[in-house]
Amino acid sequence: LCALPAWGEPQSWAWDDGTVPYVNTPMEVVERMLRMAEVRAGDSVIDLGSGDGRIVIEAAKRGARGLGVDLDAALVKLATRNAERAGVADRARFEVKDIFATDLSRASVVTIYLLPDFNVKLKDRLLALKPGTRIVSHDGSIGDWPADETHELRTPEKPVGLGGLSKIELWIVPADVHGAWTSEQPRHGGTWRFRIGQRYQMLDVQAVAEGRELVVRNTRLRGEEVKLVITGLVGSRPWHHYFVGTARGDAIDGTLTVSDGSAQTVYPWHATRDR
Repeated sequence: LCALPAWGEPQSWAWDDGTVPYVNTPMEVVERMLRMAEVRAGDSVIDLGSGDGRIVIEAAKRGARGLGVDLDAALVKLATRNAERAGVADRARFEVKDIFATDLSRASVVTIYLLPDFNVKLKDRLLALKPGTRIVSHDGSIGDWPADETHELRTPEKPVGLGGLSKIELWIVPADVHGAWTSEQPRHGGTWRFRIGQRYQMLDVQAVAEGRELVVRNTRLRGEEVKLVITGLVGSRPWHHYFVGTARGDAIDGTLTVSDGSAQTVYPWHATRDR
């Protein structure tokens, strides 16, 4: 383990010129951030404003590879030493770099502890990442993009703010599923048509089968995973429909589970986007 004094040396807040006044992220918050992002072996973690390197180092201990960027060369040197002391220098590296000049395209996880104004400036770049990429922030929203998960915890050792309250938020980059979709279910309803409106991961779905509009009760888009709960009459009988699929490009593939309350049947689900 890294010697405790190293963590006490001079995670990040940002001024308008892109520099970052250094504030430690409490280790309890680091642990929770990585847990919410489900960091594991095979992940590529990029920490924007990496300070003493603690997030990248803890991610590397979980088997991930990490890159931390910071404008402060002294902090980059400190983080590099801390990675060496922790025995993860082969999986944790640090660079002196502007967060806005950092290539994020290979990241499966992005971690941030920045002022909300800076998060807003990053929003479009984050949304353009591969669907399923996880973004986790300590004490900073990303404009009007609603978080997928939020967790608050008290951290008395937190050096800023009152009451030692930390807010951790997780976003999962959503796939693009907006538009009109068609699915053939020859054994249940024939041709299904879906019209999907999308704002970030929030969906507004209309569903029609056998020429009849059904009730869409619940939806969820989490990365590439689409879930729809739809009820209504099909073949003159009331049914509960549970669609679960993976969206890639102009196709969604998964399963449709139908139930009448006493028995259920599972069918393959394949939908294509109308072009």
